[in-house]
Amino acid sequence: MPNNILVSVIISIYNRIDYLKLVLAGFENQSFNNFEIILADDGSNKNAVEEIKSLISKINFPVYHIWHEDNGFRKNRILNRAIQAANTDYLIIIDGDCIPHSEFVKEHFQNRKEKTCLTGRRINMSQKITDTFNEEKIKSGYLEGKYFKLMLDSIFGYTTDVEKGFYFKNNFLRKIFNKKYRGLLGSNFSIHKNDILAINGFDERYEAPSVGEDSDIQFRLELNNVKIKSLNNIAIQYHLYHILQPRPQKNIDLFEKIKADGHAFTHYGIIKDLPHP
Repeated sequence: MPNNILVSVIISIYNRIDYLKLVLAGFENQSFNNFEIILADDGSNKNAVEEIKSLISKINFPVYHIWHEDNGFRKNRILNRAIQAANTDYLIIIDGDCIPHSEFVKEHFQNRKEKTCLTGRRINMSQKITDTFNEEKIKSGYLEGKYFKLMLDSIFGYTTDVEKGFYFKNNFLRKIFNKKYRGLLGSNFSIHKNDILAINGFDERYEAPSVGEDSDIQFRLELNNVKIKSLNNIAIQYHLYHILQPRPQKNIDLFEKIKADGHAFTHYGIIKDLPHP
């Protein structure tokens, strides 16, 4: 690995190579290039894996592919493996359907603080808008010049949260728009590796989407005196369209149990087979 790599970007993926191509194109357009990418693959099929290998061979920054067999939703398990594989002390964790703004990595890295987890926000784009993208457009910064188009689609179409796509350089505006406390967003957060290791990473008992990738992590980080700091209108993503997934009751029930227990460290994370208290 090159000596100038300072950040590990962990991208959770599963089969959607069309979306992954757009996301990687966004990382090729970053103003800050001192990063590696780790693809945390929750069991993509054989054809997808071959495409990923081909993609990696064409990219001019380090990309590592961590894969396990498809055995249902085990995103937290593969994220834990990716955390262990990271070669740096600072992690940015995103989803494989979120294109980063060109200042995304820089803002996460430059705003880092000890015992602090940074969380940005994202625009949720419509199917119509998503269908207009290709890799060359993304590499050219196309999205950052289309605020008016996105605003129109938010009025007459299905794009939502378009106001979260305005990038503020002005420090006064940054302070104003980040006064409000905002919870951790599982598709857009960064943290010191030691802080997530201290809570033993993600709880692998969550075997369905939602809650376990953000609410649970936030709860246990805060128990361990890690602050959640907002990067609203600073660390921006463009979320590619897909049908929203339900919040399964079993995840909610598990989270309620974890809150009642009140332990920051999970016994179902990176390090296993530990004696329970």
